[in-house]
Amino acid sequence: MEETITSGQNPKIKELLTLQEKSRERRSAGLFVVEGQRELDHCLAAGFVPDTIFVCTDIYGTEVIAFPEGTKVFRVSRNVYEKIAYRGGTEGIIAEMKYKERKLEDIKLGENPLIVVLESVEKPGNLGAVLRSADAAGADAVIICDPLTDLYNPNLIRASIGAIFSRQVVAASSEETISWLKSNGIQILTAQLQDSSLYYDTPMTGPTAIVMGTESTGLTDIWRKAADKHIRIPMLGALDSLNVSVSAAILLFEAVRQRGGRFSETIN
Repeated sequence: MEETITSGQNPKIKELLTLQEKSRERRSAGLFVVEGQRELDHCLAAGFVPDTIFVCTDIYGTEVIAFPEGTKVFRVSRNVYEKIAYRGGTEGIIAEMKYKERKLEDIKLGENPLIVVLESVEKPGNLGAVLRSADAAGADAVIICDPLTDLYNPNLIRASIGAIFSRQVVAASSEETISWLKSNGIQILTAQLQDSSLYYDTPMTGPTAIVMGTESTGLTDIWRKAADKHIRIPMLGALDSLNVSVSAAILLFEAVRQRGGRFSETIN
């Protein structure tokens, strides 16, 4: 089914803008918005199902890639696309995707799992950057505990460049997550300044969960008490904290290093 939209006042365009802006509307409709071919490819590969596709043929081209039967396709003019696109330079395609509930019990663990846990991290930019690091390090999953932002927030999807789909990402309470980690024999390493050891002196070769909290308040006591070990990154300057996404990258790639990861750079 295909239609052409040339007015920004079209009801479908207003619906799309509402989904982009309001988490309550996303939850109510069971839909979220993905912009750009790369992000959409990751989303489809993760098993999400499209409901509606908006294509600007002036940018994307006249041939629309095949989508499942029943997907609604709207061809939009350039001026309409410029109204609905969050960022410039995208490939002229935006999709409304159907929600898919992702739970702890759905996570498929590898032989030697590496998990990232974030407690109450709020900023979509930070979450997106952590997800990109988790993808780069090959982490099995990212668990968002007691989330303060909608995991289908367009800013988060954009900041993660689709890593929210390429990794197994679930939301759960801290209590549920601690129970799940312990039942799966995964050691809990909490990143904190107090009563902690240097991260590179801490073994991460076995099943490991790296747990981080907000930059302002850190982790709550439930995680400090549940931890098998507390780890810290040495701070040599005047400040006593790093951005959570930077910390995540450092700790994840230390785990990769300890597990025998090898990296090479090709110089052209």
